[in-house]
Amino acid sequence: MLNKSIVRLAVPLVVGALALTGCSDSGADGDTIKIAFQGPLSGDNVALGENEQNGVKLAIDQANAKGDLGFKLEYVASDDQGLPDKATAAAQKVIDDESVVAVVGPAFSGATNTASPLYAEAGLVTVSPSATNPTLTDPKNNFTSLLRGVPNDSMQGAGMATYYAKKLKAKKVYLLDDKTDYGAGLAGVAEKGLKAAGIEVLRKSVPQKTPDYSATAKDVVNSKADALIYAGYYQDAAPFAKKLKEAGYKGAAISGDGTNDGKFIELAGAASEGWFLTCPCTDATVEAGTKKFAADYQKAFNRAPGTYSAESYDITNMIIEQIKAAKGKVDREGLRDALKKASYKGLTKTFSFDENGEFKGTDVYLYQVKDGKIAYQGNINQLAG
Repeated sequence: MLNKSIVRLAVPLVVGALALTGCSDSGADGDTIKIAFQGPLSGDNVALGENEQNGVKLAIDQANAKGDLGFKLEYVASDDQGLPDKATAAAQKVIDDESVVAVVGPAFSGATNTASPLYAEAGLVTVSPSATNPTLTDPKNNFTSLLRGVPNDSMQGAGMATYYAKKLKAKKVYLLDDKTDYGAGLAGVAEKGLKAAGIEVLRKSVPQKTPDYSATAKDVVNSKADALIYAGYYQDAAPFAKKLKEAGYKGAAISGDGTNDGKFIELAGAASEGWFLTCPCTDATVEAGTKKFAADYQKAFNRAPGTYSAESYDITNMIIEQIKAAKGKVDREGLRDALKKASYKGLTKTFSFDENGEFKGTDVYLYQVKDGKIAYQGNINQLAG
């Protein structure tokens, strides 16, 4: 899915903001400018989408409340259920609304891969907080409107491998992916890192929505692997974790940002205890720089921020600052070009991009389920030693 130095600054600032004008400008005094979010707002992985949506909404609401914009910002939701086959229609809905000048998302890698050609043709910039498949920013794709606001799975998968090799001294790892763009990409990077560290790897692919994980769980136990990696989303990680527990698996278990949500614990129950979870995102309720954001989020939505909530908030504020710098007179391509060149100090990290739209940063963080809660551990490479 779905990686960062923590910048302990509560006030974002933008470097290199450009005046953006064009033949089809949006925004002037009293006009409405729209920022959209595309992600799973229904379906199996809705919790991950809601985390990000709420971050976007909060940034827009706060900017409007200040009253100094000279224009009004409006939020637009576009639900793709996190699925590639829903992403085209979701993207087209946003593109057809001429008042939309930027998109936060798409959230998932498969949906991003499907939607990005449409956004490129429209010149409408998308900044994803969580689409982490490494191949998305390959220049051969010609995804010219895509910016990735998070380190990719080359960092996350490598972090998993480093932790297992150096910290847990694993000898044999069972590596399972869910056959999605996200899961297969993450597993591929982890496999490479594990093998490079001299660890034996047993790899298997099991598609999403597999009715029964009993056979796979027995395979894991019978393999005598002392550790496993599940590369996929919480909706499937949870029933798999249950079957692992029933089968008597005693080794270490780790999954990525697609599982790093309270829904994993809710669905897996006691079987989630002890699982490690990675994310190129920090815990907004723990880090000093995001404490005010976490309180504002709690007040607005009556819940704590989740995975990628703070990053989505930062990305939205990055977009807003560029619109403000142009005094609201923006066109899609001009805003896209300005964001490509911008450097922005958010609450979670500094956002900037290379010539292919790849995020310039490498940090990945480790969490662990303890006493029924996801507990933030810290930078995974520092913890590995």
